[in-house]
Amino acid sequence: MSTIGSITPKQLKDRLQRGETPAMVDVREHDEVAHGMVPGAVHIPLGELPERLREVPQNGEVILICRSGNRSGRACEYLQAQGLQGLVNMTGGMLEWEKLD
Repeated sequence: MSTIGSITPKQLKDRLQRGETPAMVDVREHDEVAHGMVPGAVHIPLGELPERLREVPQNGEVILICRSGNRSGRACEYLQAQGLQGLVNMTGGMLEWEKLD
């Protein structure tokens, strides 16, 4: 079983600014993403993950994003249980992302 990785919002932002395009899934609710998302992220609310599993990249790195890092951590654990690997939790979530310049 592979371990779940972690990335800080600053590390992710630096990667995006270098032109990288990692797969990212935002698991927040619809009203939360209305206030903004990480550019390039796909929105799949946590509760919809089971029926939308095919929309999550099945191989390679996938960065999971939520408000604070808790729900995305649960999403990582769920996806890992479904056999996915390369899962990365954005610690601090959008609360930390919004503090970046």
